[in-house]
Amino acid sequence: MESQTKPAIELIDNDGEVTLSIGGEQAMQAWERELMWASADMLCEYGRDFYEVGLGLGLSALRIAENPATRSHAVLELFDEVEELFRDRHPHLPGNLTVERGDFFQRVFALPSESIDGMFFDPALDMEVWKDEALWARTMPEVVRALRPGGVFIPFFSTRPELRWQYVRHFRTVRVERHRYTAYDTTEYTHGTSGDAYIQCFRKD
Repeated sequence: MESQTKPAIELIDNDGEVTLSIGGEQAMQAWERELMWASADMLCEYGRDFYEVGLGLGLSALRIAENPATRSHAVLELFDEVEELFRDRHPHLPGNLTVERGDFFQRVFALPSESIDGMFFDPALDMEVWKDEALWARTMPEVVRALRPGGVFIPFFSTRPELRWQYVRHFRTVRVERHRYTAYDTTEYTHGTSGDAYIQCFRKD
């Protein structure tokens, strides 16, 4: 799904308000830390070997890798610059953490069957990708295939109390936790700058 023109990627620190910008859009902000940690901690309840799509600021990646239960954690990132920014900020990484380069919508087909206990999913995607029903119909069965029985798929939090259609039809069991959040006044990708956020955990039966 990589576009022909590579987007501009930068890390912006505006008086302590940290934003990862991709193509001029807010891809991730540092205020998300508590939600990312809660998502990571939930993931780590379900096993030892994990996979993450989208590195971002690395908040969840480090949290997962540093959990005592984690044996291996691989992160797939599309853009070199995102990894470079992350490594500049975190030069010494846990030994069980690896960062791979690639497009998830291609790489998912190569993931070994029943090879991971959980996947955390937080890539920066264009809106047309989110709306592509045929793409998700092809992709999600591959995610389920890669999960071990009892394994889980956790996408990034939602600020709407609704299950995401891209995922819900592929799982029978869903766990949802509600958390309070407060974003920056300049945050553009949440429904309001404070309120309830929902972490959705889809489990393979």
